[in-house]
Amino acid sequence: MHRQKLIHQLDLIYYPILAAVGVPVNLVAMMILSRGNCGLSQCITRYLVAMSVADLLVVIFDVILYRISYIYFRGSFLDITPVCCLIIVLLNAATDTSVWLTVTFTFDRFVAVCCQKLKTKYCTKETAAVVIVTVCVLSLLKCIPWYFVFGPQYITDNVPWDCIVKQTYFSSFGWAAFAWLHRILTPLLPFALILLLNVLTVRYILVASRARRRLRGHSSGEKDSDPEMKNRRKSIVLLFAISGSFVLLWMTGVLYFLLLRITNAYYYKGPYNPVFILQQTSRMLQLLSCCTNTCIYAVTQTKFRAQLKNAVMYLFTRIRN
Repeated sequence: MHRQKLIHQLDLIYYPILAAVGVPVNLVAMMILSRGNCGLSQCITRYLVAMSVADLLVVIFDVILYRISYIYFRGSFLDITPVCCLIIVLLNAATDTSVWLTVTFTFDRFVAVCCQKLKTKYCTKETAAVVIVTVCVLSLLKCIPWYFVFGPQYITDNVPWDCIVKQTYFSSFGWAAFAWLHRILTPLLPFALILLLNVLTVRYILVASRARRRLRGHSSGEKDSDPEMKNRRKSIVLLFAISGSFVLLWMTGVLYFLLLRITNAYYYKGPYNPVFILQQTSRMLQLLSCCTNTCIYAVTQTKFRAQLKNAVMYLFTRIRN
């Protein structure tokens, strides 16, 4: 009982804080990056802005309209079954978009570093726009079946209320295949792709760095004077920080899904059950990932920090005046 109360109290505090932080940080990231004064290429900027928009939508649909609404505003129109199902579709679509934009950004940086012949054709703002729109459309189409997974928990005056998973979702082969496909595409396949692309990128950088030092005749103490290697390291630090954060924060969710499917533990006896605790923890960490990118930009990008500082100083000046 004490553990149950603790988890409930944690939900009461965690999700409002996450919303209060997630909305402004993603808005700030969108505004600063869209101005194009952070020393990043237009291609990278478009990916990062799109990722900020996707993360903001995750905060709106998943954290605010789904979780906070369920905790603090029970019985509102958001609990009507069709509205609830639509929110579930949109929050899954926003999550998928955020995940796959991380993959496409990682692939773009892989091409930029390792595929010099393809770089001029692929790493452009036009290609980035096409990729971003394609990811958004496919993510939404993929998540439409979620609308039909849930049914009403009860009906009052012919109005269906709340969303509860239909029994056929656990017993039907078709829904089981859909669940596996959903988790394979988000996040198992992105996990594998990000790790693979990062390993290949690191391998290429190490080989290229050794060859470049030999050609330039640099000693190990002089390698920092190479401007191209400096720029490459900055780009790689940003890439590894974003993809590494994604992998770490989603890892618990992957373990939870695998445990669920291997043990068939679809039901748990109350919120004190370890499966429920793992589920709640994985969701909290997963949703935390929609707030981390702005912190990564601030830590790794000097010009972003300068733009952020200017924005904060301008805001305080306006408030003071």
